[in-house]
Formats: sequence, structure tokens, C-alpha cells
Amino acid sequence: MPHYMLSVHSSEGQVREPVTEEEMRQSYERLGVLEQEMKSSGMWVFSGRLHDPDTATVVRVRDGQVLTTDGPFTESKDHLGGFYIIQADDLDAALALASKVTAAINTPIEVRPFAATS
Repeated sequence: MPHYMLSVHSSEGQVREPVTEEEMRQSYERLGVLEQEMKSSGMWVFSGRLHDPDTATVVRVRDGQVLTTDGPFTESKDHLGGFYIIQADDLDAALALASKVTAAINTPIEVRPFAATS
């Protein structure tokens, strides 16, 4: 079964409508129900939420030396905030699930299939 990444992106400095604690609680509740649905259907592989981009460290090799630098790989206002790795029958099934996630958290979701190996 193909695997897909549903990625949650945020834009630094993006002004969003303020939400109340109750609205936030409801969003987390909807997301919890959705994640349980993914797990019980067998679509769930794993997920993760990332710390802010300023916590990143980039590792690269230059002139045979390993160099590490603080901060994200690229300077950008947009960054990856979290992700789901799922397995789905096809792209349509992955898109249907992504539509539920975006409705639960009110943030755009990018859906990308994993490249086939072997």
C-alpha cells in the first residue's frame, strides 16, 4: 500500500484570527478523534510535531569537513510544523484524509507520495 506524507506548514508572522481556549480545545478534540480513526482504519503509520525552525541544526560536508550551523537550512517565512505519515489505497484516499485534517486544524496540508523504492 502506498505511503503519503501529510505535512502541516506554517508561515512565520502570519496573522490568524484569534481563537478562544474553547475553540482550541474543540480543535484538539476533533484531531484526536481523527487520529483514532486513522489508527483503527490502519492508515496511521506515525506523526510528529516539530519545534520552531530556530531550533534546527544543519549538517553538511564542505571540503571533506563536517560543518554544523544553527538555524534552518533555508531562510524562509514558511516552515514545516508537523506531519503525518499514512498508508492509503491511493492519492484520492490520502486527499480525503488530508481534507479532514485541514478542517480540524484550519491549516493547509500538503500531500506527497513517497517515491517507490526497489
